[in-house]
Amino acid sequence: MMKTDSSDNIIKDSFYHPGLLSDRSYQMCSKTIMDTTDPNIDFDEKGVSNHYYQYELAASQNLLPEPRRSQELERLVSVIKKNGKGKKYDCLIGLSGGVDSSYVAWLVHDLGLRPLAVHLDNGWNTELAVHNVHEIVSRLNFRLHTLVVNWEEFKDIQLAYLKASVVDIEVVSDHAIFATMYKLAKERNIPYIISGTNIVTEEIMPSSWLYHKMDYANLKDIHRQFGTTKLKTYPTFNFRKYVYYSAVFGLVPISILNYTDYIKSEAKKTIISELDWRDYGGKHYESLFTKFYQAYILPQKFGIDKRKAHLSTLICSGQMTRAEALDELKKPLYDQQQLEEDKEYVLKKFELSEVEFEDIMKTPPRPHSDFKSDIPLKKKYMELLKKTSSFRRFFKSGK
Repeated sequence: MMKTDSSDNIIKDSFYHPGLLSDRSYQMCSKTIMDTTDPNIDFDEKGVSNHYYQYELAASQNLLPEPRRSQELERLVSVIKKNGKGKKYDCLIGLSGGVDSSYVAWLVHDLGLRPLAVHLDNGWNTELAVHNVHEIVSRLNFRLHTLVVNWEEFKDIQLAYLKASVVDIEVVSDHAIFATMYKLAKERNIPYIISGTNIVTEEIMPSSWLYHKMDYANLKDIHRQFGTTKLKTYPTFNFRKYVYYSAVFGLVPISILNYTDYIKSEAKKTIISELDWRDYGGKHYESLFTKFYQAYILPQKFGIDKRKAHLSTLICSGQMTRAEALDELKKPLYDQQQLEEDKEYVLKKFELSEVEFEDIMKTPPRPHSDFKSDIPLKKKYMELLKKTSSFRRFFKSGK
């Protein structure tokens, strides 16, 4: 059976702010390095957190043992090739220049697939990311579709999120790239989107540290209340489009790395050797703003250090020991001089004064539930799908 992933998961709405959990004593998981900076974390009598067990469950349900894993990958590739026969492209891939997406590009080429690569230029790409993307498409002879967003519009939405004090400003970039890829999938009649999302390096991430990427009603309301520029070109994905692409067009998102023995250190060696890939020092740090957001804004304003989740996942997948992860966690998130340079650059690009930025940082965090949302509609839609599919199975069985 073909396994697919969904970038449309519904998450629990909550947030963390330093001091809000002062009545709860600090505790760290005895298996991972997840701790009570996640307000929803639970521990058993042995001090093992829910994140460890959730990883084990996800792995057991989605990671096939050999030789079934290789057989399923072979079958999946065969299906994609068959459905793509006669077309210029048989799948879409997102290409950021990071480790996962770069390795996916190498992998689909190695498997003989013909992808259209899609890249988002939101004005924050580092020189290393630009280099990596250029080398990949050149060496693999891929066609690249680059979405260059209108900077004034994009900046206005990012600033709206900062001013709203909600967690996960990366929604602004992710929403645009998903909306663009779904649109391209329909226009080019390509039903398969192959992503770099995977269990063995990304499974652990508290729901309180991020937000639903495709909640357009939420994004629109945040921008309505805190934005100043009318959105004319920013790619959006509303509930109507969600229903169309999932139920009518039948778009299939695939986490292809879950069908491989994905070892991040080995993947880096491969893309360095084959694609002249260059490291940028941190997960998703191919974007200068993402680096500043994850290494400064998140820990300073929300009390969140995403390294805990990233490293914990590597512990669970056997790619790192807990002792190694604890040593990594001791390293500073930012070199002080680099922080000052990046902060100056970000504020200048946003046209924010130091005072304005500090006011934003001092504003208490707010939950996304303070704003409109299309999640209730999607929940009802998913419940309806389950009921209708059950009805169809019942009808066909003749019971």
